[in-house]
Amino acid sequence: MNSSNNTSATASGDAELLTLVVKAVQSAGKAIEARFNPGARPEHRGDIGEMIAANDAVALAILRPALAKAHPMARWAEDEGGSGLLPDGEWWVSDPVEGAINHVHGVPDWGVTATLVRDNTPVLTAVHLPMGADTYTALRGGGAWLNGKRLHISLKTELNAAMVGTGQAVPDEGRSIYQRIGKSVSAMLEAALVVRVSVPSTLQLVQVAAGRQDLFWQYSQVRSGLLAGALLVAEANGSVSDLDGNPWHLGSSALLAGAPALVAAAVAVMSSIA
Repeated sequence: MNSSNNTSATASGDAELLTLVVKAVQSAGKAIEARFNPGARPEHRGDIGEMIAANDAVALAILRPALAKAHPMARWAEDEGGSGLLPDGEWWVSDPVEGAINHVHGVPDWGVTATLVRDNTPVLTAVHLPMGADTYTALRGGGAWLNGKRLHISLKTELNAAMVGTGQAVPDEGRSIYQRIGKSVSAMLEAALVVRVSVPSTLQLVQVAAGRQDLFWQYSQVRSGLLAGALLVAEANGSVSDLDGNPWHLGSSALLAGAPALVAAAVAVMSSIA
């Protein structure tokens, strides 16, 4: 079989695999939705941690066996909060409850994600948001989709007309990261039309992929919080880079994703931050 046939066979296999991934994240999402309480009001940090861990366990009990059956050769990235490059080969990177902090406070902005990474390149992803019955999917070279409808990035060309956003990667990142986030928000408040600061990152990135939000940036990174959204944005014809405008990868220290025409202006804003 020649290389073009190999590529075609891989793409066909990935497309079939994606259908199984969609079923897995939707099934996990249904189980976590059943645990959602809009009246939840945890009082202590320890309570929050216990609630998040319990939800993760429920979702993982569905996701791990389903994805292992769908693609037995792929390994599981155990560290949900991990960052940096993975060893070569195929890996499942998942956030069993992306936006878990929202879920346990009765806020509906959360979902379930699963991404297949091949030699440190995301090749397919599914993001299911149960509260809106929305499923975002992307296949490398095959586009980004929302409930079967093709997604396209924003066509904005001026940063001062743009809706942009950022947020924490995880709690307790440290003062230096917090200072950079604060300075970047201040700078973007002057440069852009409006700035959102929220979590989780995936829920902003899907808006970028859908063209509803124009840019997203984040200092530091957590693989499970960025991979799915990065692939969705790229497959919606968006730009995915670091804050210097270089192509983003798993070893990058930060991410900038959005409308290609806005990247240069956004990089200029970020470079002005001491």
